[in-house]
Amino acid sequence: MAKKMEMTKVENKSLSHKIGNGVLSVVLNVILWIFSLTCIFPLIWMFYSSLKEKREFNADIIGMPKNPNLQNYIDVMTNKDTNLVQAMINSVRTTVLAVALIVIFAFICGYILARINFKLNKPLYVVFLMGMLIPTHSLLVPTFVIFSQLNMDNKWFTLLFPYVTFGLPVSLFLVQGYIRGIPSALEEAAAIDGSSFTRTLFSIILPICRPILVTVAIIQVFGNWNEFTFALVLLKSNGGWATLPLAMRQFSGQFSTNYPQLMAAMLITMAPVVIFYFAFSKQIIKGMVAGAVKG
Repeated sequence: MAKKMEMTKVENKSLSHKIGNGVLSVVLNVILWIFSLTCIFPLIWMFYSSLKEKREFNADIIGMPKNPNLQNYIDVMTNKDTNLVQAMINSVRTTVLAVALIVIFAFICGYILARINFKLNKPLYVVFLMGMLIPTHSLLVPTFVIFSQLNMDNKWFTLLFPYVTFGLPVSLFLVQGYIRGIPSALEEAAAIDGSSFTRTLFSIILPICRPILVTVAIIQVFGNWNEFTFALVLLKSNGGWATLPLAMRQFSGQFSTNYPQLMAAMLITMAPVVIFYFAFSKQIIKGMVAGAVKG
């Protein structure tokens, strides 16, 4: 009888333990669902609010649209004052070129600093790392003065210089740390087989560095696509080279703002980045994990 009572107590404890774990799991899932909804709801609210008219939105900010329509999207895309289509083209061109240059320079410079020993190796690496410590906004005035004196402001290539300059330090830091984790025996074996430096660099090291390069590209895409400060200082809002963040300012008036149109414009500008994220979500996760392990 004593043994049966002990067995019963043990079973009751295990059952209560399972019930407690189940209740805790349900509570945690509910909390996570609520947190997820708080993150998703602003996007949903922006979407159905963009289907309203201005008067309807001002009358009821949270309510659903009574007569949903796409007129705000049509007005945003055809508005000559904001010229959103041209601004999107400018943002795509600037982001693609800047990210490509950052990835190329970070890979080549990172490999040189990680593998080749020369007198200026450590000083150069320290100089690059110092770029991560300097607040970029503190250099706005000197950058504006230099670009104005050289007549390089308000050009299609203007933003490439600050984007590449300020995006390179952190990218170089990630790539250099990743390459240090690659065994040098691979390059030694390639050299024995008669492989040249260029072939070893781009045929052997480059494919291995693909995860960290994808990580660098993702970071820079989001940063450059949403960058506003340098675009505001170095470009004209009503010029032909304005980017999307700069064009978005045109939807806010001095005394009133058409919020449904503004939300429609925001959703249009967010669409390429969202599509890019979902298209490369697996590569993003792999690159971040690989960068964390190797770096």
